Amino acid sequence: MKIKSSGPRSAFRYPSSAYDQKSAMIFIAPMMLVLSVVAVFPILYSFWISLFDLKLSRPHRAPFVWFDNYVHLFQDPMFWTSVWRTTSFTVVSVACIMLIAMLMAILLNEEFRGRRILSAVLLVPWAIPYVANGLMWKWIYDSSYGALNGLLLQLGFIQKYIVLLGDVDKTLLLITNAFVWKEVPLATILLLVTLKSVRPDLYSAAKVDGANVWQRFIHITLPSLKPGFLLVMIYETMMAIRHFDLFFILTEGGPADASHVVAWEVYVETFRKLAFGTGAALAYIMAIVTFVLAFFIIRSMGKKL
Repeated sequence: MKIKSSGPRSAFRYPSSAYDQKSAMIFIAPMMLVLSVVAVFPILYSFWISLFDLKLSRPHRAPFVWFDNYVHLFQDPMFWTSVWRTTSFTVVSVACIMLIAMLMAILLNEEFRGRRILSAVLLVPWAIPYVANGLMWKWIYDSSYGALNGLLLQLGFIQKYIVLLGDVDKTLLLITNAFVWKEVPLATILLLVTLKSVRPDLYSAAKVDGANVWQRFIHITLPSLKPGFLLVMIYETMMAIRHFDLFFILTEGGPADASHVVAWEVYVETFRKLAFGTGAALAYIMAIVTFVLAFFIIRSMGKKL
């Protein structure tokens, strides 16, 4: 009677015994412990802080107030103003990023001379740290020697240098421009990778059927980009909602609270007013809103993929 050997491959498909499962858990345990210490504990602890009226100006007197910090925030007009500005910044930023990244991805998906050089240049904004990016745009927007003022003056759009970041109507758009410039390269890469997965024979068959460029774009390119659009929308929405660096470097929430977004409100409450309880509550609200938005984006767009 011959005993059929399962071969070396089957030994690695499933754990051969409960002992193997226990061994795997032992090896995973240190990483889970580190993750709990550096991620889970701070999240739970910050929520616990949000239930106290904790201020560093009186650290020894921090009464437990339950959800009063959250109620106070919802009753604060400045909170709703910051929510509106954050929403405007997020919607405009994500829309511009997706549009520009789509056009760049379609361009880089074609074969032409200098494509590799253009791809390398495209990565430059993405490689620049956010602080350096903010300082660069602060110099570009400067009212005394800024490059943008010089360009507008040479083209005849303005008669003298103007304080660009001092205009309440232009400030948020200028910050949006700096944010979009930084985020477009990564979004382009994600959409370009998605485009590379489209079979060329689909375009060939469409040409044979008489479809023009616009029809091929609508019926082949756009549907094929849906997974990339989903990933870009989720990532860029999260980045825009919690973005802080450019608001801090360029305007510090000004002028006249024109760029006072939720992330800046968290900074003001926590590090200027030293109200750690209110700051933690704000951070939790922002995190929950980000999670809910990501969930609904995945749920709504995922069904159409």
